[in-house]
Amino acid sequence: MATVRQLLQTGAELPGETARRDAEILLGHSLGESRSWLYTWPEREIPRDDEERYLGLLARRRTGEPVAYLTGQREFWTLQLAVDNATLIPRTETETLVSWALELDVSDSAAVLDLGTGSGAIALALASERPAWSMTALDRCTAALSVATANARSHALHSVRFLQSDWYGAVRDELFEIIVANPPYIDPRDPHLDSGDLQYEPRTALVAGNGGLADLECIVQGAPRQLAPGGWLLLEHGFEQGAAVRQLLQSAGFAQISTRRDLAGRERVSGGQCVATGGR
Repeated sequence: MATVRQLLQTGAELPGETARRDAEILLGHSLGESRSWLYTWPEREIPRDDEERYLGLLARRRTGEPVAYLTGQREFWTLQLAVDNATLIPRTETETLVSWALELDVSDSAAVLDLGTGSGAIALALASERPAWSMTALDRCTAALSVATANARSHALHSVRFLQSDWYGAVRDELFEIIVANPPYIDPRDPHLDSGDLQYEPRTALVAGNGGLADLECIVQGAPRQLAPGGWLLLEHGFEQGAAVRQLLQSAGFAQISTRRDLAGRERVSGGQCVATGGR
């Protein structure tokens, strides 16, 4: 039987810059053990069935299939979340948006809206930190909502309300103190869509017309009607879209407009404060 050390070496040539980490995650998943366990027991011999399970996952990873889809889970914020090919894979860049939302000066029972929730990552991260907030999470995809609601149950975050909706459709008569969104923002002509993890993720959750700005524009234009005076809109976007999103916010009458950078130093989240409620 092969040892932990030998099996990890088998995964050394996985694609991407995180081959060793990917191999560790896949072996740990196959064994039902943590990555720290692998380091503690490098000479432990592994049963053949577990080895075959691991080698099968390695073969799928070599074709480019995302590790998160292979294991069915991804860590985000402080939560371990289930994911599948109906949802985007939560990424650390999105934690920039979560951090900003948690810094905002809003009421203890603030009404918060998460547009296009996917796996529920943003809504559940916020709910875990601010359990008194009234959290609503929308998505038009029923399969994604099933994943999100299962994640809420697994973390006992029962206060989050999940609704099927195309952007604001299901909450037209409600006001929120914070609206957050990680909408589709990739240009459909972007060549990166055919490589890496992106080629396996749901295209409808990735791409938008008008060079990737169409959904961002829709959200910004609809936000003043849905925000209480003084409420905030925070939007994740592509690292080259900061200036365009700030212009959208300015044109819609937002104040206190700014952009936050992710850990790689790239412009990632832009937001602004609604000074008046439009259309009311």
